[in-house]
Amino acid sequence: MGSGQVTDWQGKNVTVAGLGVSGIPAAKVLHGLGAKVTVVNDGDDARAREQAAELQAVGVTVRLGDGATLPEGTELIVTAPGWKPDKPLFTAAHAAGVPVWGDVELAWRLRELDGRKAAPWLCVTGTNGKTTTTQMLASILKAAGLRTAAVGNIGVSLLDAVLGEEPYDVLAVELSSYQLHWAPSLRAHSAAVLNLAPDHLDWHGSMEAYARDKGRVYEGNQVACVYNVADKATEDLVREADVEEGCRAIGFTLAAPAPSQLGVVDGILVDRAFVENRQQNAQELAEVSDVRPPAPHNIANALAAAALARAFGVPAKAVRDGLRAFTPDAHRIAHVADVDGVAYIDDSKATNTHAAEASLAAYESIVWIAGGLAKGATFDELVAKSAKRLRAVVLIGADRALIREALARHAPEVPVVDLERTDTGAMLAAVQEARRLAVEGDTVLLAPACASMDMFVNYNQRGDMFAQAVGELGT
Repeated sequence: MGSGQVTDWQGKNVTVAGLGVSGIPAAKVLHGLGAKVTVVNDGDDARAREQAAELQAVGVTVRLGDGATLPEGTELIVTAPGWKPDKPLFTAAHAAGVPVWGDVELAWRLRELDGRKAAPWLCVTGTNGKTTTTQMLASILKAAGLRTAAVGNIGVSLLDAVLGEEPYDVLAVELSSYQLHWAPSLRAHSAAVLNLAPDHLDWHGSMEAYARDKGRVYEGNQVACVYNVADKATEDLVREADVEEGCRAIGFTLAAPAPSQLGVVDGILVDRAFVENRQQNAQELAEVSDVRPPAPHNIANALAAAALARAFGVPAKAVRDGLRAFTPDAHRIAHVADVDGVAYIDDSKATNTHAAEASLAAYESIVWIAGGLAKGATFDELVAKSAKRLRAVVLIGADRALIREALARHAPEVPVVDLERTDTGAMLAAVQEARRLAVEGDTVLLAPACASMDMFVNYNQRGDMFAQAVGELGT
């Protein structure tokens, strides 16, 4: 499908797979470039029909209730990132020699459309911490006076960012493993893989395939491949990547950094990577207290963001100013209230075991509220590592038995309350049980280690229900 110029798209038959946050913008952009666009979608509900009508009004063909059949004459598929690679549509495309791109690949191909100057991409991926790190990065870049935005998997369309009238100086790009799978030609200025732990294995098929897709973010990097010193798998991905000549491996660590690393010394975030004579020198960037909240995994996020910003040439002062200006999103280690000397913490965003482990590690004595949809995860390692911090556990959700069984194996002395109800009212019951179990000085921590869709619309609603339930404790 060529270079991405307008003449390449005129009259091209493009199939967009999936409506929604990526499919609708892609269909509109491609139609505007002169392509003949057909959208296919598995669902045929009221929302889908409403979206279809919106696209049909501008001349896009929409086929609802059949996302499996390849439309005749298709020359390219642009897919929503969540569509699994083994779908019949893609099998048919492969047999017909039709390429499949994601919306990220499309944005990458269009970034120089009509001769515009393309902004470099600083990319962030990993199992956990992507959104926070990307937002921190954008805040640091803004503090340096650069026109930037946090885009991609974070919910802001990359297509809008690359095709907007006002060009950006640089983009902070969050990328999921799904998006990377469908972005074969992406080449970042610099990129970070924050961590790797089993997640979305039902989509990727194996941990190896999941890691391979994450590692795509390093391919063709120009300046820096940022990795987590504490997570060897991320460094292995750097070693395996085919990068541009001169691109450096830059580590981040919560310990004192070695040369070509960023780390922490006496409560100070320091840089021994982007300084002269890094064998002897280090640059102070910020204080740990400038990171909010200063939980260990969030300090690691800040170091990764700082590494990417420094790779782009941002001065040390902007790192400090950007971190101070950053406000975390809701439901990420958010302090809800103190009731009778007990802290109530909402980390509903901890939707997998790796995120929950990091959250649990931030507190000493915890009444843990956990459970939901496990997504194929196992919980033995999480429970074994966290057992000594647990005063009690309250379990909710469809797959709570998996956590209960892991607790029986690795923390049999820890009291467990198993709430059978799976309606949204279960959260109030869970918080009331947690209050009964907690003593002064404890932390009641919602860090479910599971997805939310068995009981809630999303993790945001789950966190909101937790906060509402905590608010009712004082009434």
